[in-house]
Amino acid sequence: MTLWSRISEILSALANGEGLGQVFDRLRTPPERSVAFTIAVIALGAKMAKADGTVTRDEVAAFREVFTIPPAETRNAARVFNLARQDVAGFEDYAARIARMFRGQDHMLADLLEGLFHIAVADGDYHPDEDRFLLRVAEIFGLQGRCFRSLRARFVPDAVPDPYTVLGVAPDAPYAEIRAAWRNAVRDSHPDRMLARGVPAEAVKLAERRLVAINHAWEEIQAERVP
Repeated sequence: MTLWSRISEILSALANGEGLGQVFDRLRTPPERSVAFTIAVIALGAKMAKADGTVTRDEVAAFREVFTIPPAETRNAARVFNLARQDVAGFEDYAARIARMFRGQDHMLADLLEGLFHIAVADGDYHPDEDRFLLRVAEIFGLQGRCFRSLRARFVPDAVPDPYTVLGVAPDAPYAEIRAAWRNAVRDSHPDRMLARGVPAEAVKLAERRLVAINHAWEEIQAERVP
Protein backbone atom coordinates (compact mmCIF):
# COMPACT_ATOMS: atom_id res chain seq x y z
CA MET A 1 0.00 0.00 0.00
CA THR A 2 1.39 3.40 -0.96
CA LEU A 3 1.70 6.32 1.44
CA TRP A 4 -1.21 8.16 -0.15
CA SER A 5 -3.36 5.02 -0.31
CA ARG A 6 -2.89 4.64 3.45
CA ILE A 7 -3.80 8.29 3.97
CA SER A 8 -6.92 7.75 1.86
CA GLU A 9 -7.82 4.80 4.07
CA ILE A 10 -7.40 6.94 7.18
CA LEU A 11 -9.58 9.66 5.68
CA SER A 12 -12.33 7.08 5.31
CA ALA A 13 -12.09 6.44 9.05
CA LEU A 14 -12.45 10.18 9.62
CA ALA A 15 -15.67 10.07 7.62
CA ASN A 16 -16.96 7.63 10.23
CA GLY A 17 -16.57 10.14 13.03
CA GLU A 18 -12.93 10.02 14.12
CA GLY A 19 -11.02 13.29 14.41
CA LEU A 20 -7.44 13.97 13.40
CA GLY A 21 -6.50 13.96 17.07
CA GLN A 22 -7.59 10.35 17.39
CA VAL A 23 -5.69 9.54 14.20
CA PHE A 24 -2.47 10.90 15.73
CA ASP A 25 -3.00 8.70 18.77
CA ARG A 26 -3.40 5.61 16.58
CA LEU A 27 -0.38 6.21 14.34
CA ARG A 28 2.30 5.62 16.97
CA THR A 29 3.80 2.35 15.81
CA PRO A 30 6.99 2.43 13.64
CA PRO A 31 5.42 1.11 10.41
CA GLU A 32 3.07 4.09 10.41
CA ARG A 33 5.68 6.79 11.00
CA SER A 34 5.82 7.98 7.39
CA VAL A 35 2.03 8.29 7.25
CA ALA A 36 2.00 10.04 10.62
CA PHE A 37 4.73 12.47 9.52
CA THR A 38 2.84 13.42 6.37
CA ILE A 39 -0.48 13.95 8.10
CA ALA A 40 1.22 15.89 10.91
CA VAL A 41 2.93 18.35 8.54
CA ILE A 42 -0.24 18.91 6.52
CA ALA A 43 -2.45 19.26 9.60
CA LEU A 44 -0.16 21.60 11.55
CA GLY A 45 0.61 23.46 8.33
CA ALA A 46 -3.10 24.06 7.86
CA LYS A 47 -3.39 25.42 11.39
CA MET A 48 -0.36 27.64 10.82
CA ALA A 49 -1.72 28.94 7.52
CA LYS A 50 -4.50 30.52 9.55
CA ALA A 51 -2.06 32.08 12.01
CA ASP A 52 -1.44 35.15 9.85
CA GLY A 53 -5.13 35.44 9.02
CA THR A 54 -4.89 34.28 5.41
CA VAL A 55 -4.34 31.08 3.48
CA THR A 56 -2.53 31.93 0.27
CA ARG A 57 -2.06 29.83 -2.83
CA ASP A 58 1.67 29.93 -2.12
CA GLU A 59 1.18 28.33 1.27
CA VAL A 60 -0.98 25.60 -0.18
CA ALA A 61 1.49 25.11 -3.04
CA ALA A 62 4.29 24.80 -0.48
CA PHE A 63 2.99 21.37 0.42
CA ARG A 64 3.95 20.30 -3.08
CA GLU A 65 7.48 21.52 -2.39
CA VAL A 66 7.69 19.53 0.83
CA PHE A 67 5.98 16.46 -0.60
CA THR A 68 5.82 14.86 -4.00
CA ILE A 69 2.07 14.54 -4.37
CA PRO A 70 0.87 12.52 -7.38
CA PRO A 71 -1.87 14.38 -9.28
CA ALA A 72 -4.33 11.62 -8.46
CA GLU A 73 -3.69 12.14 -4.71
CA THR A 74 -4.07 15.92 -4.63
CA ARG A 75 -7.63 15.58 -3.40
CA ASN A 76 -6.57 13.44 -0.41
CA ALA A 77 -3.90 15.95 0.60
CA ALA A 78 -6.43 18.78 0.27
CA ARG A 79 -8.92 16.86 2.43
CA VAL A 80 -6.40 16.55 5.28
CA PHE A 81 -5.60 20.28 4.97
CA ASN A 82 -9.26 21.29 5.03
CA LEU A 83 -10.15 18.92 7.88
CA ALA A 84 -7.41 20.45 10.00
CA ARG A 85 -8.55 23.98 9.18
CA GLN A 86 -12.13 23.15 10.15
CA ASP A 87 -11.33 21.04 13.23
CA VAL A 88 -12.30 22.79 16.47
CA ALA A 89 -9.20 21.34 18.16
CA GLY A 90 -6.43 23.89 18.57
CA PHE A 91 -2.95 23.52 17.14
CA GLU A 92 -1.51 23.00 20.63
CA ASP A 93 -3.61 19.87 21.03
CA TYR A 94 -2.33 18.60 17.67
CA ALA A 95 1.26 19.42 18.59
CA ALA A 96 0.98 17.67 21.96
CA ARG A 97 -0.42 14.53 20.38
CA ILE A 98 2.29 14.57 17.71
CA ALA A 99 4.97 15.05 20.39
CA ARG A 100 3.64 11.96 22.19
CA MET A 101 3.53 10.05 18.92
CA PHE A 102 7.22 10.78 18.25
CA ARG A 103 8.41 10.71 21.87
CA GLY A 104 12.14 10.09 22.01
CA GLN A 105 12.54 10.83 18.29
CA ASP A 106 13.82 14.40 18.34
CA HIS A 107 15.26 14.14 14.83
CA MET A 108 11.80 13.26 13.50
CA LEU A 109 10.22 16.20 15.32
CA ALA A 110 12.97 18.48 13.99
CA ASP A 111 12.27 17.25 10.44
CA LEU A 112 8.59 18.02 10.97
CA LEU A 113 9.33 21.50 12.34
CA GLU A 114 11.56 22.13 9.33
CA GLY A 115 8.68 21.29 7.00
CA LEU A 116 6.52 23.84 8.83
CA PHE A 117 9.18 26.54 8.43
CA HIS A 118 9.30 25.77 4.72
CA ILE A 119 5.55 26.31 4.48
CA ALA A 120 5.64 29.46 6.63
CA VAL A 121 8.01 31.30 4.29
CA ALA A 122 6.48 30.00 1.06
CA ASP A 123 4.70 33.30 0.42
CA GLY A 124 7.92 35.28 0.85
CA ASP A 125 6.87 36.67 4.21
CA TYR A 126 7.40 35.50 7.79
CA HIS A 127 4.53 36.87 9.82
CA PRO A 128 5.00 37.53 13.57
CA ASP A 129 2.00 35.28 14.26
CA GLU A 130 3.70 32.48 12.33
CA ASP A 131 6.83 33.01 14.42
CA ARG A 132 4.79 32.73 17.61
CA PHE A 133 3.03 29.64 16.25
CA LEU A 134 6.29 27.90 15.38
CA LEU A 135 7.96 28.82 18.66
CA ARG A 136 5.01 27.38 20.59
CA VAL A 137 5.09 24.18 18.53
CA ALA A 138 8.85 23.96 19.14
CA GLU A 139 8.24 24.37 22.88
CA ILE A 140 5.69 21.54 22.87
CA PHE A 141 8.13 19.40 20.89
CA GLY A 142 10.93 20.25 23.33
CA LEU A 143 12.96 21.90 20.54
CA GLN A 144 12.73 25.56 21.54
CA GLY A 145 16.48 26.00 22.05
CA ARG A 146 19.25 25.60 19.51
CA CYS A 147 17.11 23.59 17.10
CA PHE A 148 14.51 26.36 16.76
CA ARG A 149 17.15 29.08 16.47
CA SER A 150 19.01 27.11 13.81
CA LEU A 151 15.88 26.61 11.71
CA ARG A 152 14.82 30.21 12.13
CA ALA A 153 18.26 31.42 11.03
CA ARG A 154 18.03 29.34 7.87
CA PHE A 155 14.48 30.17 6.85
CA VAL A 156 13.55 33.69 7.91
CA PRO A 157 13.63 35.98 4.85
CA ASP A 158 15.75 39.13 4.67
CA ALA A 159 18.09 37.96 7.43
CA VAL A 160 21.72 36.97 7.02
CA PRO A 161 22.00 33.59 8.75
CA ASP A 162 24.65 33.42 11.43
CA PRO A 163 26.75 30.36 10.54
CA TYR A 164 27.20 29.37 14.18
CA THR A 165 23.46 29.50 14.81
CA VAL A 166 22.82 27.44 11.67
CA LEU A 167 25.13 24.71 12.99
CA GLY A 168 23.77 25.03 16.53
CA VAL A 169 27.12 25.85 18.15
CA ALA A 170 28.47 28.75 20.20
CA PRO A 171 30.67 31.30 18.38
CA ASP A 172 33.51 30.56 20.79
CA ALA A 173 33.23 26.77 20.45
CA PRO A 174 36.47 24.92 19.64
CA TYR A 175 37.10 24.31 15.97
CA ALA A 176 36.95 20.53 16.46
CA GLU A 177 33.52 20.81 18.11
CA ILE A 178 32.18 22.91 15.24
CA ARG A 179 33.54 20.47 12.67
CA ALA A 180 31.89 17.58 14.54
CA ALA A 181 28.57 19.48 14.58
CA TRP A 182 28.83 20.05 10.82
CA ARG A 183 29.63 16.38 10.16
CA ASN A 184 26.72 15.24 12.34
CA ALA A 185 24.36 17.63 10.55
CA VAL A 186 25.47 16.32 7.15
CA ARG A 187 25.09 12.73 8.30
CA ASP A 188 21.63 13.31 9.76
CA SER A 189 20.54 14.99 6.52
CA HIS A 190 21.43 12.01 4.34
CA PRO A 191 18.29 10.65 2.61
CA ASP A 192 18.97 7.12 3.88
CA ARG A 193 19.08 8.38 7.47
CA MET A 194 15.88 10.35 7.00
CA LEU A 195 14.08 7.38 5.47
CA ALA A 196 15.29 5.15 8.30
CA ARG A 197 13.74 7.40 10.94
CA GLY A 198 10.43 7.51 9.09
CA VAL A 199 10.48 10.63 6.94
CA PRO A 200 8.58 9.59 3.80
CA ALA A 201 10.48 9.44 0.53
CA GLU A 202 8.07 12.09 -0.74
CA ALA A 203 9.52 14.57 1.79
CA VAL A 204 13.23 13.76 1.72
CA LYS A 205 13.75 16.76 -0.56
CA LEU A 206 13.68 18.79 2.67
CA ALA A 207 17.30 17.69 3.09
CA GLU A 208 18.42 19.45 -0.09
CA ARG A 209 17.92 22.96 1.28
CA ARG A 210 19.27 21.92 4.67
CA LEU A 211 22.51 20.58 3.19
CA VAL A 212 23.08 23.77 1.22
CA ALA A 213 22.64 25.84 4.39
CA ILE A 214 24.84 23.78 6.69
CA ASN A 215 27.62 23.43 4.11
CA HIS A 216 27.56 27.17 3.46
CA ALA A 217 27.73 27.83 7.21
CA TRP A 218 30.73 25.50 7.54
CA GLU A 219 32.49 27.21 4.64
CA GLU A 220 31.93 30.62 6.26
CA ILE A 221 33.39 29.45 9.56
CA GLN A 222 36.35 27.84 7.84
CA ALA A 223 37.08 31.05 5.94
CA GLU A 224 36.91 32.98 9.21
CA ARG A 225 39.02 30.62 11.31
CA VAL A 226 41.50 29.01 8.97
CA PRO A 227 44.40 31.32 8.00
